[in-house]
Parts: sequence; structure tokens; C-alpha cells
Amino acid sequence: MASDYPRMTDLELFDAWMVGDRRAADELFERHYEAIDRFFRNKVVQGSEDLVQKTLTACVEVHERFRGEASFRTYLFAIAHNVLRAHYRARRRESSRLEFTEISAEDLAPGPSTMVRARREQQLLLESLRQIPLDYQVVLELYYWEELSGSAIAKIIGLRENTVRSRIRKGKLLLEKKMKALALTPEEYRSTIEDLEAWARSIHAGGEPPAGDSDGETPGEDPD
Repeated sequence: MASDYPRMTDLELFDAWMVGDRRAADELFERHYEAIDRFFRNKVVQGSEDLVQKTLTACVEVHERFRGEASFRTYLFAIAHNVLRAHYRARRRESSRLEFTEISAEDLAPGPSTMVRARREQQLLLESLRQIPLDYQVVLELYYWEELSGSAIAKIIGLRENTVRSRIRKGKLLLEKKMKALALTPEEYRSTIEDLEAWARSIHAGGEPPAGDSDGETPGEDPD
């Protein structure tokens, strides 16, 4: 049975977990650990590991809420999104006035991104993402890095799909403006912006921009 876990779908693993199979739960969390870690690492300077653990713990505590109406991955990102917002609200005395459509990760936790990459284009993109409002950073990273559809992102952040697509468009404009301001040279800006989607995906892959996409909804295309 143990050798079958890697071949099981998320839903199959979840169902096995619900009837007491702890190893199925371990496989499920291990499968998505890297993505959840990546979700936090460019949004907090310290303590991202603690937020990952809070996300996984919360998933265990409220697992009965998962009905399979969305993918388990989407469900886990939704919990991570709530954990992130709660983390920053808890750190601010004026939490009731904290507007994530206006304040950036850099404002909330000043410092460089912990996601170090070799290419300057990648670093420019990471630094710029941290300096646009957090709500826009979240949707752009989910769309480009995780290659999630607008409908999946809508489920994660609890908004309508057309609102999500509007945020992707506006977020990209904010990102381009910030990159232009932070680029060391005009050539660096052009190199990054001319192949923005590929540089974004390369951060996920940890290397050079890939040759192409295999996803049905191509990240980087302007949402309808």
C-alpha cells in the first residue's frame, strides 16, 4: 500500500486520511509543502516556516470543511491566505485599519526577499512584488508562479472571479511601474518586462525561464 501513495490523487489521499490513514495525510502535506512555503517566503522576512506549520495545523483542525468542491491545493492556499492576513493583523495595533489593497509586504515587514535567485531579472521581480500592495502580490504570484486559474484564485481569496481578473490586470501594471523604478539600468528593465511571464515561472522552477507552457490557461495572458 505504501508504494501506492505517490500515485494516488489528492482526493484519494484525503479520503484515506479521513478513515485514519496517517501516512496518506503525510503524503498529502509533503506533496504541497513546497508550494505553501513558497507562498509565504516572499511575503514575510522572518518566520515563514512557522506560518507554513500554522497552515498545516489549521488544515488538520478544520479538515471536515473540505468537501472536494475545489481542489485540495486550492483549499490549502485559502487557509494559507487567511493565516498570512491574520499574521499581519496580529502584528499591527491599528489592525482594524489595515488595508491589504494599499499596504505592501515591504511596508509590513521591511527587508529583502528571502527567495534569493541568481539572475538579476529574478531579483528585480521578487523585490518589485514585495513593494506592490499585498493583495495584488498574492494574486500575481498565484497566477504566474502556481499557474492557478482566475476561478481557483477567486475561491482562495473569497472574491468573485471578475474581481480577481481585474486585480491581475491592475497588479501587473503596478508591478511594471515598480520594476521600472527599481531597475538598475533601462536594459535590465527591458530584459525583465519583455519576458515577464517566463521570468515569473522561472522563480517557481528555480532556474532559467522555461521554453513554454503546458497549462490550459496560459499564465501571463491578460485575463478576459
